[in-house]
Amino acid sequence: MALKIPEAPKVGMVSLGCPKALVDSERILTKLRSDGYALSPDYEGADVVLVNTCGFLDSAKEESLEAIGEAIAENGRVIVTGCMGNEAELIRARFPQVLAVTGAHQYEAVVNAVHEAAPPVPSAYVDLVPEGGLKLTPRHYSYLKISEGCNHSCAFCIIPSLRGKLASRRIDAVLREAEKLVTAGTKELLVISQDTSAYGVDVRHEERVWKGETIRTHMTDLARALGGLRTPQGETPWVRLHYVYPYPHVDQVIPLMAEGLVTPYLDIPFQHAAPNVLRAMKRPANEAKVLERLKQWRAICPDITIRSSFVVGFPGETEADFQYLLDWLDEAQLDRVGAFRFEPVEGAQANALPDPVPEEVKEERYQRIMQKCAEISAAKLAAKIGRTMPVIIDEVGEPDEDGSVGATARSMADAPEIDGNVFLRDVDPALVPGAIIEAVIEDADEHDLFGAPA
Repeated sequence: MALKIPEAPKVGMVSLGCPKALVDSERILTKLRSDGYALSPDYEGADVVLVNTCGFLDSAKEESLEAIGEAIAENGRVIVTGCMGNEAELIRARFPQVLAVTGAHQYEAVVNAVHEAAPPVPSAYVDLVPEGGLKLTPRHYSYLKISEGCNHSCAFCIIPSLRGKLASRRIDAVLREAEKLVTAGTKELLVISQDTSAYGVDVRHEERVWKGETIRTHMTDLARALGGLRTPQGETPWVRLHYVYPYPHVDQVIPLMAEGLVTPYLDIPFQHAAPNVLRAMKRPANEAKVLERLKQWRAICPDITIRSSFVVGFPGETEADFQYLLDWLDEAQLDRVGAFRFEPVEGAQANALPDPVPEEVKEERYQRIMQKCAEISAAKLAAKIGRTMPVIIDEVGEPDEDGSVGATARSMADAPEIDGNVFLRDVDPALVPGAIIEAVIEDADEHDLFGAPA
C-alpha cells in the first residue's frame, strides 16, 4: 500500500514596506517552510494569510490597512505583523476579524500565531527548505540585514519607537549567512539596516572569530570580509552598501571600492543640505564637510556612485533654504536622487514644529528638485556613452520577429527596484538572470542606459 503524505497547510504572504521588512518576511517564511507549511501564491489557496505592514508614514499605514482589508475580504483568516504591529488597537478596531497582531521582527510570535491558526502537519519525507532559506527576491540578489533599530532621534522619524534602539547582529552570523547566500547562487549582496555606518556601536565593536581570523563588528571590517567571498565559479559577488550615514570611518570603505572588493556605490540619506533645516530635523549640519569628502572619495574611486534621498517642505523650510538645497545639489552632483514631500507621522517630533509649509508649495518644490536631479542624472548618464562596463542580467526577453533577444540588466551604479536599468539588445538567448557580462553603452536618457553585449 502506497504511503500517503499528508497535505501541508498553506500560508499566503503580503509584504509591504522597505527591504528590511522584506528580509523579515523571508525569515518568517523560511521558518514556516521548515515547520512543514506550503506557500500559496494567492488568497484562494491559503489556509492563513500574513500581512507584513509598514508604519513609517501615514500613507504607508493607510496602504497597510487597505492590504489587511483586502486579505480579509479575499480570504478571511489574516495575521498582521510588522511596523504597524504596535498599533494593534487601531487594527483590531477596524478589523476585529484579524486572528493575531505582532510587531516588527517578532518572528517567534508570528510563527506561533500561524501554528495556532493552521496547525502544521508533521512529515519527515520532504526536504522543505532550500539552501539559503526562502527568498522573495530573484535568486541572483539578496538583502543582507546586519542590524535592527536606530539610535538617532530625527524629528520626522518614528523608526526607533517602531523597531527600537540599534541592535547589531553578530558579525560571524552575518558572514555565515552571506556565505550561504553566495553558495546558493547570490551574485549581489545588498547590505541593509537602519544605520549601516553604526554597525557594532551597541556592542562596542566586539571581536569574533571568522575562518580562523579575528574580526571586529564594524562596517569596514564587514565590507572587507564580504569582499573576500567567492561564488562557486570563483567570482567576486557585488557588495552594495545601503543606508550609510557619512561618519568619518566611511572614508575607509572607499579604498575597498577602488580595489574592487566592494561595489563602488554608497546610499547616503542626506535628507537636506540647508543648516537651518538639518538642525530642525535634528540631523548633523555638516554639508560643507560632506562636499569636500565627496571630492576626496571621487579622487580615490572615480566610478563611485552616490545615491541619496531628500525631504522637501519640512516645517520651517523657507524658499532660501530650498534654494540652498538646489545649489548644494549642483555642487554635489549626486548620481541618483529620490525626493519626498514632508508628511506628518503620528508620534513624530516634527508635528509640533511651527511654520508648516503649504501643500501647494511642497508640490512645487518637489517638482523643482526632481527636475534638477533629472538634469544632473541625464548629463552623468550621457557621459557613459561609449564606455564598456560590467552589468548584471535581471531578465532575458523573448525573441522578437527578427529572432533577436533583449535583456534588462543593471550596472554597478544601479540598485534593484530603486535605480535605473541597462537595456541590452541582441543578447545571447542562453543568458540567465544573475549572469555578469561586459556591455557597451550606446545611448542614455534621464534614468536608464541602452547598449549591447561587448
